[in-house]
Amino acid sequence: MREVVIVEAVRTPVGKRNGGLSGMHAADLSGLVLNALADRTGLDPSTVDDVVWGCVSQVGDQSSNIGRFSVLAAGWPESIPGTTVNRACGSSQQALDFAAQAVMSGQQDVVVAGGVEVMSRVPLGSARATGMPYGPKVLERYDDFSFNQGISAEMIAQKWGFSRTDLDEFSARSHELAAAAQDRGAFADQIVPVATDGGVVTADEGIRRGTTAEKLAGLKPAFTEDGVIHAGNSSQISDGAAALLVTTAEHAAAQGWTPLARYVAGAVAGANPVLMLTGPIPATQKVLGKAGLSVDDIGVFEVNEAFAPVPLAWQADTGAAAERVNPLGGAIALGHPLGGSGAVLMTRMLHHMRDNGIRYGLQTMCEGGGTANATVVELIN
Repeated sequence: MREVVIVEAVRTPVGKRNGGLSGMHAADLSGLVLNALADRTGLDPSTVDDVVWGCVSQVGDQSSNIGRFSVLAAGWPESIPGTTVNRACGSSQQALDFAAQAVMSGQQDVVVAGGVEVMSRVPLGSARATGMPYGPKVLERYDDFSFNQGISAEMIAQKWGFSRTDLDEFSARSHELAAAAQDRGAFADQIVPVATDGGVVTADEGIRRGTTAEKLAGLKPAFTEDGVIHAGNSSQISDGAAALLVTTAEHAAAQGWTPLARYVAGAVAGANPVLMLTGPIPATQKVLGKAGLSVDDIGVFEVNEAFAPVPLAWQADTGAAAERVNPLGGAIALGHPLGGSGAVLMTRMLHHMRDNGIRYGLQTMCEGGGTANATVVELIN
């Protein structure tokens, strides 16, 4: 199999709900990062074999193969195809894995992977507005199946014994680390400014400076009357997009590109769909086995902060060092634009690895329905 590299990774700022990016159509936002990727690398779009694009709520503005229309919105040649992937919150991480698999196998040479979600325009749950997508057999199999991720987060907190204070302290940490990273310019090189009718958006909008566990303690539980999950220890509704250029080491060298990282291994795992959000634990074990690495070999972990109990349970079971987990903050502070989040997290992690000389990074995402992706990459000096 051929050695696969990630040449470049770019993203938009992550906009807060009804914030600076809310007026952007998902195809236009995607086209912006596609062109930024080409501009930064000197990529000739006509050489791209495919664009694999993640998106979760594929209705309304994001319907009818948003991946293909993102290519057209970018002004790329009509000959360049595009497809759309939905593995819930891991959609654009799966897009990267699909791209790597296509290049690794020799079926394709240059693939762009990424994703988008503009949740301000296509609200969470829009795809379930009519009908019953799960089907009677699934509901019969799991008679306590609520499909409510907030309830699942409550169940995880209870199973692992996390208190409200534990969750709020982790959430305050997310905001503190994200603010510090933003202030020192850690995100500057990876972000593509977005010009809108209201001005140019240049920075992630969700960070709440000065957040403390004491302040979060005043928020009401969101899913059960006596629960521990609330808006402050959950991921934010967000808008954003990201893109990554995937090719072989040989092709990168021929083009004069210096890649960011080598793609080491990817894995996807299923888990209990009632708990739903515990999939990153077996997915991490699976990808480490494929990579021939241990938890201690990994210098940075990006574990999507769908809800605070998710990375905390993952950390407890894997034994990962706390200081290596989400060192730039996570979705609680920076937002979670669903189908774009996998590519956004990978972009953050790759740039952090480059800036700090970290050899191995591991990214994992919990996903609705009880699946999870995990991906390991290795820095190229």
